[in-house]
Amino acid sequence: MPLKGGMPAVTGFVEVAKVSDIGNGMMKKVVIGDRVILLAKVQGRVYATDALCPHLQADLSEGTLQGTVLTCPLHSSKFDIRDGRVVRWTDLSGTLLTYAAKARPPRPLPTYPVRIDGDRILVDTG
Repeated sequence: MPLKGGMPAVTGFVEVAKVSDIGNGMMKKVVIGDRVILLAKVQGRVYATDALCPHLQADLSEGTLQGTVLTCPLHSSKFDIRDGRVVRWTDLSGTLLTYAAKARPPRPLPTYPVRIDGDRILVDTG
């Protein structure tokens, strides 16, 4: 069934990149159907998350990765890429924080299962 822009939904594990394409501590954006996914490699393990921050849709590939903690480039929210949990929501404070919490409360970062088959990275966006 077509989704936005007529792009078909992709289900099941799909090859998205090669393990050798991503160095340790590095990130890479890939497209699976109508989704933009961020791959990150930490200590030889590959993780997959949405490429856009669930708060204000910032491009997380422009953020920073320290260990398994990904920091949003727009408002410094921090997410653990292993499970998507919010480590720190934002660097806002005072009235801005109160407003932001009501307007767009913190949400976890969607993550996706990853399989490695030889040098192939397979992701299931289910």
